[in-house]
Amino acid sequence: MNRRMFVLSALAATGCATVPAEAPAPPVLAPGETLPELEAVSAVVGREGLRLTVASNGCTGKADWAVWREPRGEAVALAFARRRLDLCRGLPGGTAELAYSWPELGIAPGARIVLLNPSHEP
Repeated sequence: MNRRMFVLSALAATGCATVPAEAPAPPVLAPGETLPELEAVSAVVGREGLRLTVASNGCTGKADWAVWREPRGEAVALAFARRRLDLCRGLPGGTAELAYSWPELGIAPGARIVLLNPSHEP
C-alpha cells in the first residue's frame, strides 16, 4: 500500500469516528406535590444536569445540601435540604447556584423528575 492510500484511509476512518452521536433528551421536570417544609429553590433542567438557585448569605455550597431521591413509577422524586445553615453576614438576600450532574443524581436521560421543594423565582 502506498503512502497516499494510507493517508486517505486514515482520514476516512477519522472522519467516521468524529460524527457526533444524537444526544439523549434531558430529563423533564414534571409537576407534582411539593413539601412546604422544604426550602424553596429555583431549578433549571439541562442536558448535563440540574442547576438549583438557593438562598445564600455568602457561604452556601453544594456540601451544605443533602439530596434525597426516590423512584415513583416512571418518575423520580427529588428533595434538597440544608445540612447546615448559612450563617454568613456577607450577602443578605443573596443566592447561590448548585449544579448536579445526572449521573451524580442517579437519573437517566429522558426521565421525569418531580421536585418536592417549593419553587421560587430567583
